[in-house]
Amino acid sequence: MRGYSVIKKRPDFLAANRGKRYATPGFVLLVKDRQDESADIRLGITITKKVGNAVVRNRMRRRFRALAQEMLGQKGKCGADHILIGRDSGIERDFSELRADMAKALDKLCQQNRSAEPAEARQDKKRPSTESGPR
Repeated sequence: MRGYSVIKKRPDFLAANRGKRYATPGFVLLVKDRQDESADIRLGITITKKVGNAVVRNRMRRRFRALAQEMLGQKGKCGADHILIGRDSGIERDFSELRADMAKALDKLCQQNRSAEPAEARQDKKRPSTESGPR
């Protein structure tokens, strides 16, 4: 049994597009927290026709589903949507390399605590203003 549910509606894909993203040679991973009470992990896979014909796209989709089934339950973020966008080189990429890319992407995007320092301290580190005094 898989540890995620499937995203099928376009508005859910568009909402996830405003989330964090991590690009690898084989795919782009988007992760967007849904901000609702559900703790379900949801997965959406999209591959454009630019990547190849239907056979190639379906093979890539199967590989992505295998990756997700293997890793999303352990490393995915609860209550978030995960979108995998296929790239041209994803079908030629070795599965072990895809697995390593997916692990790195999930570690980067799904870490629970972004930083140990409080939000107020991070706000103070913004770039200084380039405005000069009154003229």
